[in-house]
Amino acid sequence: MNHVRPAAVAGLFYPGQASTLRQKVASLLSEQHVEGAQRAGICALVVPHAGYDYSGSVAARGFSLLGDDLERSRRWRRVLLMGPNHRVPLRGIAAPDVEMFATPVGSMAVDQHSLAKLEQRFDIQVRPDVHELEHCLEVQLPFLLQLLPSARLLPLVVGQVPPAPVADLIEWAWDEKDVLVVISTDLSHYHSYDEARQIDRDTEHAILALRSDIHPDQACGAHALNGLMLAAHRRCLSIERVALCNSGDTAGPRDQVVGYGSYAIF
Repeated sequence: MNHVRPAAVAGLFYPGQASTLRQKVASLLSEQHVEGAQRAGICALVVPHAGYDYSGSVAARGFSLLGDDLERSRRWRRVLLMGPNHRVPLRGIAAPDVEMFATPVGSMAVDQHSLAKLEQRFDIQVRPDVHELEHCLEVQLPFLLQLLPSARLLPLVVGQVPPAPVADLIEWAWDEKDVLVVISTDLSHYHSYDEARQIDRDTEHAILALRSDIHPDQACGAHALNGLMLAAHRRCLSIERVALCNSGDTAGPRDQVVGYGSYAIF
């Protein structure tokens, strides 16, 4: 077993220097914080995973709902973080084989005991190759280290898999009471600005209806997202939009954009 997964996209998706990254995360959270917006009973977030200049503000708006320092530290001691594979083909769900995930602002410990139990109970593969260069989980870690510095990580990459097994896994997390579920996904990819806005509005309609038939063309993390939708539907939970935009609204041109949404379940 390798002890530490080194950061793969530091300096690319987010600042590579610790002081700069720490300042960037603090600034994003401060700018996106809305007084009184924290949601009691929140149990899951959906956040995007592009570079911070593109989608960092949307992710920060979601993370800002988690409450004050004391509330966070009391409630969430583990984070089930799930997102899609971008670099290595994957059928099913993949766990890493490391003890820590490193970032420039510190490392987040993997809850190896819980992860081993999940591997036995659910159909989870140990696939270090899937995790090695995957960015969708890594870009969330600086936010989690800032907000939940003592929490342990349950990092899973979700490939082609039906919604039900993912929903079962998420419901396990909710039954544990101290696990925050975070789904990492972007929305539409490489359409014109106006086309993307319409596609993402349609996708959002499905998300807010807790539909579990979202296609990967609508959201790259559709397999993890559909599992969350099914789990929330099973438990009659509520969902609300936190933010919705695309790269044409933030830092990119408008001829080929990527959509970003943030949602909270409670």
